[in-house]
Amino acid sequence: MNIFRLAGDVSHLVAIIILLLKIWKSKSCSGISGKSQVLFALVFTTRYLDLFTVFISPYNTVMKVVFLGLAYATVYLIYMRFRTTYDSENDTFRVEFLLVPVIGLSFLENYAFTPLEILWTFSIFLEAVAIMPQLFMITKTGEAESITTHYLFFLGLYRALYIANWVWRYHTEGFFDQIAVVSGVVQTIFYCDFFYLYVTRVLRGRGKMGLPMPI
Repeated sequence: MNIFRLAGDVSHLVAIIILLLKIWKSKSCSGISGKSQVLFALVFTTRYLDLFTVFISPYNTVMKVVFLGLAYATVYLIYMRFRTTYDSENDTFRVEFLLVPVIGLSFLENYAFTPLEILWTFSIFLEAVAIMPQLFMITKTGEAESITTHYLFFLGLYRALYIANWVWRYHTEGFFDQIAVVSGVVQTIFYCDFFYLYVTRVLRGRGKMGLPMPI
């Protein structure tokens, strides 16, 4: 494992912990897209089915269990524990517009036409777009709390670091995973505009990050 992979995993973990602490401390999930969190839980579930069949390393196994646990804990807090604070009126992205093409691509583009491989491919493609309901929600409301933007920043940083990880592995190991790399680049592109707003607005001390209202 290289430093970029490790830093990416840590950034990913920090993002989820920031979100969980925000919900728990404020006892509110206002401004958080439950749909995005369900999609991320689905990403981890379909990706880590090999948890029961393949052992890579203690680190790998622990991280899989941690990400699965935190993902479902987040969904539980949004839809059960603090459901009265969930802003369903603004969390209106049509997730079927993501799921249908992702499912189709998973059957068309994969490394082996087996259930586990198709589900793994599905998880890679879905992760690339799972944040879209959250970004749509922020655009719809016109602003986001700084703690929510910190979560998004570390989530985007995780993807950027993974791109560096893939570059490193290609040059040192000759390893290239076309499906993961292309999906990761697409996902990082979704964060580019957000990164600019994060640096120019949130890091300059504003409590919330305002965004242009949709026409």
